[in-house]
Amino acid sequence: MDGIIETAPPILVAVGSTRRPKLDAVRAALDILGPKLAPHARFEIVGREVDSGVRETPVGHAESMLGARHRAEALARIAREENLAWQYFVGLEGGLEVVEDRGRRTVFLASWAYVADASGRGAFGQSGAIQLPGALAAEVIDNRVSLSAAIDAFAARRGIRDAEGAWGVLTAGLISRRDSFRFALINAFALFYNASMYASPGARDPSR
Repeated sequence: MDGIIETAPPILVAVGSTRRPKLDAVRAALDILGPKLAPHARFEIVGREVDSGVRETPVGHAESMLGARHRAEALARIAREENLAWQYFVGLEGGLEVVEDRGRRTVFLASWAYVADASGRGAFGQSGAIQLPGALAAEVIDNRVSLSAAIDAFAARRGIRDAEGAWGVLTAGLISRRDSFRFALINAFALFYNASMYASPGARDPSR
């Protein structure tokens, strides 16, 4: 009809958390990769708290990856059960990696993302990693204190997880928790916005 502009419905991206740094990370990532993923589309983010199925602070990349994947899979189940039109499912998990370096324990913090679509295709992405101070690492690894509680005590503050995160404390504000998840998300979404690179060799056109 004249004078009426029809707009396509938004692409709904479900995130397995309602925490602000995680939701902000998804928004920031979509600002960058959205035009490659679906040019001219509008994205809408839906946060839903789901269980990761792992410890509050996972240790080892396998547990961190599992937590991220569990969150995305929980969202997919909710979408099926409630008949929701979510098109992407995002799980985010921060965890520690323990490495032996010259006979000494070194502990790193890294952020992981798992992104799946409604067809069940999915991929992982990881941020970079930052080394934890020895005292902070010992509190989490040896004393089994969650990183969220340990970093508050370490920095003599409260609510760091919902602000700049341990990343922000350790980098003096140069990289926030949101930033670390944003990097992981850009990597995980590559399966979808750069799909030709992830196709089977026979399906790719080498002339492109």
